[in-house]
Amino acid sequence: MEKDSELSQDGVEVSTTVQEAVAALHTDLDQLVEVVAGRLRTRLPSYAAVPPGLLKLRVRRALAGGISAVRRLAQLPGTDPDFGQRGGWPPEYAPRVEDVIAAYRIGVDTVWSRFQAEMAKRQAPAEELLAVGESVWAWAGAITVHLVRRANGDGQRADRRREAYVRTLLLDPAAASADGDGLDQAAVRLPFRARSASGGTVPAEVVELLRPWLAVDTTGGALVTVVDGDVAGLLVARPCGLRRHLVVGLGAGVEPYRLAAEFTQATQALTTAVGFGLVGVFTREELGLRAAVVSAPALGRQLVEQRLAPLRERGEEGAQLEEAVAAYLRYGMRVEAAARTLFVHPNTLRNRLRRFEEATGTSLRDPADLAEIWWALAHRRIHG
Repeated sequence: MEKDSELSQDGVEVSTTVQEAVAALHTDLDQLVEVVAGRLRTRLPSYAAVPPGLLKLRVRRALAGGISAVRRLAQLPGTDPDFGQRGGWPPEYAPRVEDVIAAYRIGVDTVWSRFQAEMAKRQAPAEELLAVGESVWAWAGAITVHLVRRANGDGQRADRRREAYVRTLLLDPAAASADGDGLDQAAVRLPFRARSASGGTVPAEVVELLRPWLAVDTTGGALVTVVDGDVAGLLVARPCGLRRHLVVGLGAGVEPYRLAAEFTQATQALTTAVGFGLVGVFTREELGLRAAVVSAPALGRQLVEQRLAPLRERGEEGAQLEEAVAAYLRYGMRVEAAARTLFVHPNTLRNRLRRFEEATGTSLRDPADLAEIWWALAHRRIHG
């Protein structure tokens, strides 16, 4: 059956069947809005939370743009398509990026299905429908790519803002903004600083290991950043089960304005744990005297001069005697265990310990002398 046609604004011959089908879509826009809104609520959780009136308004704008796109792509006279939704979502109802993309696909599917039905009622030839369909789906694909690129760009900018804010909280709380980019100012958070237990620290891997305990802002973004190669940020609880993977220094849970002071404590805990070869999660208090070695280097230098300086005069022998007493203390003053790690006979180790006492004027049976020797050796290990 021969179909009527007319010229478009560009002088292209267009079937009046296509015009009639598009007009029918405009006429039934209210019904299409109800169908699409219902599908969005059923299939996409973040749309289910949007108030019905707001959702229908947004769907109407999007569908009107989609129908206009069909009109333009079919070379029909009329208004240009509205490719986007005018105005942003209210922050509390903003859907996830994945849901926005899925929503566009649902809307296009719905409009296209109805367009096919209208064309079928008018007995449009298959090639005519195919020609319009190829253009419509190419347009839908372009819109999806645009959404993904825009989301990636927006996401990267949001991540940079979030990281900058976390760094401000941890390093300069006086400059932190009042609203905190979605941070609850009344909530208690635990500042932390972490690195891999072995090898170089890969921030993404550290974040993934800590994800169950990471604090997030109102958009769901993790409150983390990178400080001198370490991952730093805020936690909602103390992590567990990380002994073989990470070294984590942990501060106390405090309000945002006190985070910087606690982050200093977390940094000292991390430095101490790494220096002593420990793996796991530690607060400064839990590390006891080890943390004092890190935070009081002047005292450590004094003890090195008092307790270890005499060994320098003995050259290689002095280094051997220092190694012997370090192993003795490391293995809980158990001569046999320390001798095994040094690959010497226990009597050889006993002889070296005696010579250490003679050279330094200390007694390894005096608790005070032992504490000072341990501190001096620990200072040497941590500070060089």
